[in-house]
Amino acid sequence: TLVHAYKDAVRAAALAGCTQVEHGTMATDDDLKVLADHGTYFDPQAGLVIENYLANKERFLGTQGYTEEGFAAMERAVSLDHDIVRRAVKIPGLKVVFGTDALAGSHGRNAEEFIDRVRDAGVDPMSAMVSANSLAAEAMRMGKRIGSIAPGYEADIIALDGDPLEDITAVRRVVFVMKGGVVYKNVGCGAIPIPR
Repeated sequence: TLVHAYKDAVRAAALAGCTQVEHGTMATDDDLKVLADHGTYFDPQAGLVIENYLANKERFLGTQGYTEEGFAAMERAVSLDHDIVRRAVKIPGLKVVFGTDALAGSHGRNAEEFIDRVRDAGVDPMSAMVSANSLAAEAMRMGKRIGSIAPGYEADIIALDGDPLEDITAVRRVVFVMKGGVVYKNVGCGAIPIPR
């Protein structure tokens, strides 16, 4: 069971047997330790949702529920989101994963979550890659089918113009995509086309 929880509800969700908690804003380190102790996955979504709203304020402002006061609260929440990621990755055994918060208008922004976690929250780039791939697959109970490049696994594969372990913004420069066995290329970023 996946739940969206904040503050004390984070601990309550883990104690109730939920398998994954989204957001977790204002959870304490003790709350995060309870998640780790119960094997509960945690997706803080630090840069995916709120920063998308802030970057696209003009598109959302005035629609139902999006007010100036709400945007001011989002501005304050950004530092809380970075803080929860910084603290979460230091909790032994806590499984921090990537998710989508799919209804929040942030489709196609997952690369920004990598950048946010690494640049703004201090996450190791390889840990971020594992978090988004094999660990996220494990959280969905699909770890024996997806999330890794291995014989017999289904794989959608990308190649980047740059090394994300050295420059995390390379995740914005996708030059090769294979999805469902079909190869697509995007060489507009200056990469050399891959011969077939």
